[in-house]
Order: sequence, then structure tokens, then C-alpha cells
Amino acid sequence: MKFMSSIFAAAFTLASLTLPASADTLADVISNGKLRVGVLLDAAPWGYKGQDGKDTGLDVELARMMAKDLNAELEIVPLTGPSRIPSLLADKIDVLIAAAGATPERAQQVMFSQPYAAVSLGVFGAPGAPLANVADLAGKQIAVAKGSTLDTWLTDNAPGAQLVRFEDTPSAISAFLAGQAQYFAENSAIAAKVMEDNPGKPVSLAFLIRQSPAHVAVKQGEQNFLNWINTFLFYHNMNGDLAKLQKTFFKEEQALPHM
Repeated sequence: MKFMSSIFAAAFTLASLTLPASADTLADVISNGKLRVGVLLDAAPWGYKGQDGKDTGLDVELARMMAKDLNAELEIVPLTGPSRIPSLLADKIDVLIAAAGATPERAQQVMFSQPYAAVSLGVFGAPGAPLANVADLAGKQIAVAKGSTLDTWLTDNAPGAQLVRFEDTPSAISAFLAGQAQYFAENSAIAAKVMEDNPGKPVSLAFLIRQSPAHVAVKQGEQNFLNWINTFLFYHNMNGDLAKLQKTFFKEEQALPHM
């Protein structure tokens, strides 16, 4: 029996040595005193360069708030829409705060927090008669960021639409403003910023797709970090800090849905 026990003990020790250590990014951030946050800096009002040349936007300021509560130095890592989740999976960032919507497909790769903002996805254009249904999108030129949620939705659900794909959101919006496309597809926060920055170019919602809450994301298995993030969001929602950010960047306090 002692011999068998020794064999089992040795086998357990060997297995422990060969198994990868469980990830705990929260503990690493607290220990190292550094937080790497992936954001979009080309998607105002989520993230952009302010008039003073400094990074700002709802996501950027939320990242600063998070780093402060963790007593950590913040490193902002600029990302593109398509690189958001791959950067998280490749350990280039610790956490993603980049207007990310939660879907069952994405949830196979990452874990999503409770929402911290809620916008609407849609097709925007010059004021006029709204498009009543998806069939009305047929033949319409719509500028869209390549690989975005809107690109995927329109490809799957509006095959008759003439999608004009661009590498990023600013390029798609610039094409619309220059008259190279009749419409652009984006979320309502970005559309509102377009209207604010271009008062001579009226913009209105032509076709509503759906509501799209934004979530913080961490790698699969990072339950400790996710628990802390949800507590962080709950605390700052209750004390009004989250509402202040929403009012500053989205011009209104938002009622957030629950997961």
C-alpha cells in the first residue's frame, strides 16, 4: 500500500508540474502595478484624440478609473476593430474596453462583463424618409468598417445592399461625408459625434438594427478579474460616476440592460 501511495503521489506531483498554472490577471496587475487596456482611438466618442492631443473618450476614461481603483499604472494600447479580441487572446492586453458587444460566438473566446454603456446599431444618412424594413436596404450604398459587427449583420441579413467596405470607422464616415456612399452603418454614439463635428452635414437614423450594449472583456478563465470588474462597474454605477461619463461623451445618462 505504501508503494502504491508513493506511485500515486509521484504521479500527482508530475501532473502538477506539467499542467499550466491557472491564469490570474487580477493578481498579476495588483502585483506588478500595471494595467494594459486595449481601446479604440479612432472611434469617437468611445476613444479618440482630444483637442489637446491626449487620449480621451468614454472607454479611455473608464480605463483610467479602473487603473486608479487598482492602484496601477495605465498603459493604453490602441487597437482596431478586428484586432480587439485577437489582442486579448494573444496576451497583448490585460483587459478590453473598446465598445465591444457580447455575442454567443465571441463568448466562446472571451468573458464579458455587465454592460457599461448601451447604444443602437443602425444605418445612418441624410434626413429623409426612414427605411421601413431590411428589404429597403437593397441597392443602397452603405459605407461600413470591414469585419465589424455591422459588416457581418448587413452581409448576412441585407444581401441586396451595396456595402462599401473600409479598413476602419473614420474611413467609412469620411466616405459618407464626401458623398462616396449614401449611408454609413455604425452605432448611435458614433453617429451623434459625426453630427456634432459636422453641423453642415445633417445625419439621421435611416434604419434601426438593434440595441447594442458595450461590455468589458477578459480572457476565458479569468473569473477573478471578471468578478472584480463587475463589482467595479456596479460601484461606479451606484455612485454616479458611470452616469457622468455617459453624459460627458454620449450627452445622456443611460439605462443599462442586465445580462
